[in-house]
Amino acid sequence: MSNPPSVPDGNQNTPNGNRRRNEQSSPIANGSDTPPQSSPALFYNSSSSQRDSDTFGRDSGHRPNRAVGAGIGSSPFNYPSSSQNSNQQGSDSFGTQRRTTGNVLSSQNTPGYPYMDHRSDASLNPASSLGGSGHRVMMRRNDIHASDLSSPRRIVDFDSHSNSITSSSSSRISSEANEPLRIIWGTNVSIQECATNFRNFLMSFQYKFRKVLDGQDSFINTTTDEELYFVKQLNEMRELGTSNLNLDVRNLLAFKQTEELYYQLLNYPQEVISIMDQTIKDCMVSLVVDANLDYNLDEIESKFYKVRPYNIGTQKGMRELNPNDIDKLVSLKGLILRATPVIPDMKVAFFKCNVCDHTMAVEIDRGVIQEPARCERIDCNEANSLSLIHNRCSFADKQVIKLQETPDLVPDGQTPHSISLCVYDELVDSCRAGDRIEVSGTFRSVPVRVNQRQRALKSLYKTYIDVVHIKKVSDKRMGVDTSTIEQELLQNKIDNNEVQEVRPVSDEDIRKIKELSEQDDIYEILSRSIAPSIYELEDVKKGILLQLFGGANKTFTKGGRYRGDINILLCGDPSTSKSQILQYVHKIAPRGVYTSGKGSSAVGLTAYITRDVDTKQLVLESGALVLSDGGVCCIDEFDKMSDATRSVLHEVMEQQTISIAKAGIITTLNARTSVLASANPIGSRYNPNLPVTENIDLPPPLLSRFDLVYLVLDKVDEGTDRQLAKHLTSLYLEDRPENVSKGNILPVELLTTYINYAKQHIHPVISEEAKSELVRSYVNMRKLGDDSRSDEKRITATTRQLESMIRLAEAHAKMRLSETVTLDDVQEAVRLIKSAIKDYATDPKTGKIDMNLVQTGKSVIQRKLQEDLGREIINILTENPSDSMTFNNLIKQLNEQSQDRVDSSDISEALSRLQQEDKLIILGEGVRRSIRLNHRV
Repeated sequence: MSNPPSVPDGNQNTPNGNRRRNEQSSPIANGSDTPPQSSPALFYNSSSSQRDSDTFGRDSGHRPNRAVGAGIGSSPFNYPSSSQNSNQQGSDSFGTQRRTTGNVLSSQNTPGYPYMDHRSDASLNPASSLGGSGHRVMMRRNDIHASDLSSPRRIVDFDSHSNSITSSSSSRISSEANEPLRIIWGTNVSIQECATNFRNFLMSFQYKFRKVLDGQDSFINTTTDEELYFVKQLNEMRELGTSNLNLDVRNLLAFKQTEELYYQLLNYPQEVISIMDQTIKDCMVSLVVDANLDYNLDEIESKFYKVRPYNIGTQKGMRELNPNDIDKLVSLKGLILRATPVIPDMKVAFFKCNVCDHTMAVEIDRGVIQEPARCERIDCNEANSLSLIHNRCSFADKQVIKLQETPDLVPDGQTPHSISLCVYDELVDSCRAGDRIEVSGTFRSVPVRVNQRQRALKSLYKTYIDVVHIKKVSDKRMGVDTSTIEQELLQNKIDNNEVQEVRPVSDEDIRKIKELSEQDDIYEILSRSIAPSIYELEDVKKGILLQLFGGANKTFTKGGRYRGDINILLCGDPSTSKSQILQYVHKIAPRGVYTSGKGSSAVGLTAYITRDVDTKQLVLESGALVLSDGGVCCIDEFDKMSDATRSVLHEVMEQQTISIAKAGIITTLNARTSVLASANPIGSRYNPNLPVTENIDLPPPLLSRFDLVYLVLDKVDEGTDRQLAKHLTSLYLEDRPENVSKGNILPVELLTTYINYAKQHIHPVISEEAKSELVRSYVNMRKLGDDSRSDEKRITATTRQLESMIRLAEAHAKMRLSETVTLDDVQEAVRLIKSAIKDYATDPKTGKIDMNLVQTGKSVIQRKLQEDLGREIINILTENPSDSMTFNNLIKQLNEQSQDRVDSSDISEALSRLQQEDKLIILGEGVRRSIRLNHRV
């Protein structure tokens, strides 16, 4: 075990203190184990010209640890030679510190690092780490700290013969290697020791070490858990030609030799990750050489291997980030609100001399490309003669993502916080708006200019995270259906590793899933597992279960596209658990958004225009329905929405798109989401004597877009009330009694894993038998409207009901993990459709099903009565000598001729229809308005 990290001098982190330290910087005195603190910065490859570190002048263009330099064949570390003063400084015209870098350390004089690539400049602005004084770094478990310098660390080397290092561990390493000791500036962390320990970890780690750390000693499998875990992964990377290694950081704690490396990675990710990258390449070369494989070593040496650490063990909330976390490895969870288009980020600039045509390449240095002042050619040496050739420069992909706290993490009474993420290269476009992700990266801070044309900086710094790993994960949430979201969006691969959508399904999980699917009562078990705390409502739970499985989206070259998402509406009396069901579905559904109708606006559901804080440009922010693309959108108090808000749902629920034309932004957004809504009846109690359209304040065209409409009514029944009361009181007991069905309820994790597996791997096809049954059932439902005693037939089913039956039958087949839709699937779908239609599409006056109630708001009988009333009004006006009559006289005459009293509202509606048909002319308003025939027609 090495000594604790060296502790710098006690000067305060103030401008005066920094200036004193710069003035007092000198070569290391004998007996000191702390390198000089002179504007430290990480040294990487540089051109032969001088580079200004410009401590307070750079405020943009920062790059992450792996943002640049892939494929450049030189070491990622730049060490000043022993013959050159590594602290050579000067002052530029702006009074800032300037350093001339040392010689580039080539592969010939770098023992152990013959294959290093320049991976990045670590995106460190020397001003970016001024997080305030007292920034402490824990390096080991024994609570030994090292004050983090007020400016970034860099890697330096010391000649063990000319300089004395008192650290016992450093002396031991130096004497053993008999070579210059290279450490991270401001600490005694040895580069060689980090590389050696990580190499041993890669070549010797077995997964049983991790099980011991997690306390799972009894579950060790001698066959698989004793394999060389990372050697196997490295061989797979070589065979697949990939270059990314996802590293579970807690595995470092499980390996005794890398316990210290774990804390070094958390506190110095910028330097340690670069060391790990190079070590992976060394291990790849060693594996090929040791196995005598016929493999091209040049191909391995030219590759740029990257380690992507995750699961660091300490997860922070956005509110907990503070200046002490700057330049540390952090992990956050959140919801993506917006992702910018791909931004080309320059990594190597190509300059050409306008006098002698000499060319030179200049790499990025802490986010800034330094234009050479003079031509480096000795014969020319012309000042200000170099121009940038853009098409010869090298660029990397960059994307900025806005991450916001998830609603469940926001404290009561507060608004959610957000933070910017910068992703590069393979991580670009790996996630999109609406995804819930866990990111690992380095917390950065950059200065902000008061004015873009001035070098003066604000005292407040802007923070962001340089992302090294993205993981879309939640054990209790389902994945996205591959038939709902295009395959190319789901198969965003980071070389050999996909961005994980959910917890990976293990072989043991697959075995359990297949065993469950073979049970005869799997349908009942899964439906009982949906919101098990809610009593009864079996059909409602079965419908929601099939909604979670979903049908299959179909795109035909000639027939357009048909949705596979199922929409469900719950309507009924208060205190019938409608909102609780929505809350449960929201917790387990993928990319789900929960909103309330009264608190939602049209732009809040679709998209709205806002001005970006950084770029000051108008950008499009996604609303609830767009964020739910590929998931389930839960809308409570659906009936309380305004008409403008409800109007946008017509397009979403059928075409599953949102058309936007605002502020010069014209686009169509995808909203391929299932809608689960709940609504209360008018007057808070459902009136069984009125049709559903008069009970619910919803327009009939919107109501007809729901596949299933369930009426959840509070009926008085002593037996049911007693069972419900027992169920509710048992939920409040500390030792609640065992329910009969409790043993048949699946845990949430297993339930979501089952549904996720079915959505991703099962794509059922309708068989001929199922097709015939669908046709027969649809025709039979249409026949219910035949009535020889009626002049006009009732519509009892439409093509929307047929499409709903197809979707429900496919979902039922998915639930059974069957690749074929069978007769049983169709019969259950027809039963659910008929059960729902019987409740909400029944005319209370006749007791018969009439889909006209749902589609037009009026039954066949009501429409016929309106037509008869209109004909009677025309007859009365025709028989009147003056062809006109007041409204009061018309009501009196109609009531005299009718056996039943005619309501004035019905008469007004009939008059309005006749006026629209240009059969009547109405003058005036109210009861005194005059009505006469229109003879011009």
